Amino acid sequence: MTDSKPTVVVAMSGGVDSSITAALLQQQGYQVIGMMMRLWTEEGREAHNRCCTPASMALARRVAAQLDIPFYAVDAQDTFKETVVSYFLDGYAQATTPNPCLACNRHIRWEFLLNRALALGADFMATGHYARVERAEDNPIRLLKAIDESKDQSYVLSVLTQAQLQHALFPLGDYTKDEVRDLARKFELPVAERQDSQDLCFLADTDINSFLQRNLPEVEQPGPILSVDGEHLGQHQGLAFFTIGQRKGLGISAPHPLYVIAKEPDKNTLIIGPHEALGSQELWATDFNWVSDQAPSADLRAEVKIRYKSKAARATISTQDNGDVHMLFDEPLRDITPGQAAVVYDGDEVLGGGVIRPAVSDQAIPIPLGEVRLHA
Repeated sequence: MTDSKPTVVVAMSGGVDSSITAALLQQQGYQVIGMMMRLWTEEGREAHNRCCTPASMALARRVAAQLDIPFYAVDAQDTFKETVVSYFLDGYAQATTPNPCLACNRHIRWEFLLNRALALGADFMATGHYARVERAEDNPIRLLKAIDESKDQSYVLSVLTQAQLQHALFPLGDYTKDEVRDLARKFELPVAERQDSQDLCFLADTDINSFLQRNLPEVEQPGPILSVDGEHLGQHQGLAFFTIGQRKGLGISAPHPLYVIAKEPDKNTLIIGPHEALGSQELWATDFNWVSDQAPSADLRAEVKIRYKSKAARATISTQDNGDVHMLFDEPLRDITPGQAAVVYDGDEVLGGGVIRPAVSDQAIPIPLGEVRLHA
């Protein structure tokens, strides 16, 4: 009889992906521990949080019991609010469109939860993300896209460092979503047909604008809407309620479609124009994380995704003296949005990512994601 594999904590959510992650690792011989976080939700909306409702917690416990693995619930509400929700609100206060999943993966899953896994004596932590890691002796750990590119989540994992990847397992990266569903049925897990969550978990049963109005009322600052030519077209109720490329909800009648072209926080002005006015051939990214922990010493040619579901675009990547990264695209892109991540790929490999900042130098730079502290 062979010795068992190391201990792994699986971040469970009551969904099919994390449940199959636990089942697969147990099948592979790992000593598996299930761990689920209670995350912050507005008071009175706890039952609608999309990833840690009482019903989700009960399902995760059922799966753990069926697999006969230990299960722990961890209270992460205060830390989640102080890092992820604050990051989200601070970004909107600066008129950017932040991606809180970046802050969540860096600080909640792969700092807060990983530290608790290590404190339990675990060797690894696993999540249900669709991505892959590749380990080779004397080389940095590589972060790779999932086999099923339609489900690939490597974009939001671009924040991970070598110290975090050293403990990371992503067993679903070698499967398609349909195969994961089939495995859940094979294992006869109660989550086999459970639908995936799509929206931000802490929004619960509300939309972003309503959430901002309740939790960041100062963003409701009316200001002018101008055309790209400087013509006054109307008034907006707050720059936070708009994003680059937005077409609906502008409240402006025109013979042709109009889009949000830019936001000028210093003037509290919204710039709109026709489709052809959208787009830029370059961007700057700040708070940049190179997955290998080593920035390239020269310019490189690579592909870049500027949103989670965007198509990768070819660009020349240049690291600046201050650590920021400049990206010059072969063709203009229409939806470059400050606050979102620009993630650099070499084929299937994630080289790194950073937060897109406004191109105008006197505008506020997006809130940094912050430093990670691991306690091995």
